[in-house]
Amino acid sequence: MAESDHPEADDTLDPAGEAPQVETAEAEEAAESEEPKRLDLVVDVKQPSACQRHVTVTVPRDDVDRYFDKEFSELMTSAQVPGFRPGRAPRKLVEARFRKDVGQKIKSELLLDSIAQVTDEEDLSPISEPDLDLDAVELPDEGPVTFEFDLEVRPDFDLPEWRGLKIEKPVREFADEDVDRSLEQLLARYGQLVPFNGPAESGDYVTCNLTFKHGDQVLSSASEEVIRIRPELSFRDGSIQDFDKLLEGVRAGDTRQGTARLSADAPNEALRGEEITAVFEILEVKKLKLPELTPGFLDDMGGFESEADLRDAVLDNLRRQLEYTQHQRAREQITAALTVAADWELPPDLLRRQSERELERAVMELRRSGFGDDEIRAYGNQLRQNSREGTARALKEHFILERIAEEEGTEDTAQDYEREIALIARQSGETPRRVRARLEKSGGMDVLRNQIIERKVIDLILDQAEFEEVPYQREEIRTEAVDRAAGGGEPDSDIPEAKSEEESK
Repeated sequence: MAESDHPEADDTLDPAGEAPQVETAEAEEAAESEEPKRLDLVVDVKQPSACQRHVTVTVPRDDVDRYFDKEFSELMTSAQVPGFRPGRAPRKLVEARFRKDVGQKIKSELLLDSIAQVTDEEDLSPISEPDLDLDAVELPDEGPVTFEFDLEVRPDFDLPEWRGLKIEKPVREFADEDVDRSLEQLLARYGQLVPFNGPAESGDYVTCNLTFKHGDQVLSSASEEVIRIRPELSFRDGSIQDFDKLLEGVRAGDTRQGTARLSADAPNEALRGEEITAVFEILEVKKLKLPELTPGFLDDMGGFESEADLRDAVLDNLRRQLEYTQHQRAREQITAALTVAADWELPPDLLRRQSERELERAVMELRRSGFGDDEIRAYGNQLRQNSREGTARALKEHFILERIAEEEGTEDTAQDYEREIALIARQSGETPRRVRARLEKSGGMDVLRNQIIERKVIDLILDQAEFEEVPYQREEIRTEAVDRAAGGGEPDSDIPEAKSEEESK
């Protein structure tokens, strides 16, 4: 029998008599190296607010057909059609059989490429992913494809003058009594709470059942909450002033009732700004017994060989906290100066999403600066109670600092991350490796990156600022923080990174 009678032995023809489409390695490499062809888009951009864009995009039919042609050309070499060997079916048959599947893939690629091109050509600076319903976009058999999406962007603004700002700088030479007071606060973290039968006074602890009510309605409650008696008791959504006076002289078995005011940003929208009743059922009064500075305890705290070494570490921590205060005071003055004309309207959804991110940034900054969990929780509650105002201010500040960083070529380095992670690890008692792993897992490296860039820009501004030194008065801890919403309306959760990984287990 002639060789031509055996099609399976001849790779030059398929059953339809067409020559197979074969691409050489050189052709494939050349195709991959080609720059992608720009789409001939018709784009309409509307600006509902400074940070919002509504974009309508029309993709002409020629571009749609080009995407189909490219996809089917690639598919021809591997398409499996009954009655034909893989890659040998006629193109028209392949197109008819796979058009629906190819259409879904093309739609995704076409939309993603279009959005990327629009973002580039329209000089948009996205700060979130496009809000696009992919399933709602139709790919017609004829005519162009039109779709719409919303995008949050960095506002367009004239950069204010940032050189030569006048900045107040708090300064202080720490004395032995400063170290004594700070050491006592540090040892309190390792202290032991012992029962006390007498009346409570400021600085003591109470174990109590907590109930928050509005009229007869119970909003939230907690059992066996341990609270230190301080001038202010703060919650995620409000606070009680003169808390030390409210619980002065209280004993086990007593019940005290006070008034808490909810913030304007409380999760329970119906009670924002309202007063609610807080009932404290006292179960036990306790006093704090500080640990003795024995050699074993000093070693367990951080490998200190003597009390003098510990006091040196406390003094170093005080200086880091002063540095933090100098940086924050400078940042506040810089923000006030640079955002005076930043009257942009920020979308509510953006503020809600960014509020938790701002809290994470602030907590990370406090952690690396040597502050303890009590202070971090109190500051976290303060931020939550003023989340909209604080987040709006922080976002405007971020946009301005980011622009300065771009214009001045300010970048982050691997050494920056190593230094920041080492500081956080030192304060939390974790290893740098564990801190890095936790940040990477939680998405905290992006927060850390913004923190690094912003700090570098602040330092750049400070390098060219004029300073006036003012006395630094270290604030005493006056606020006890409870990590819950008194008015209800949200699930309880820990403030981000206020505890180490071991403590959270």
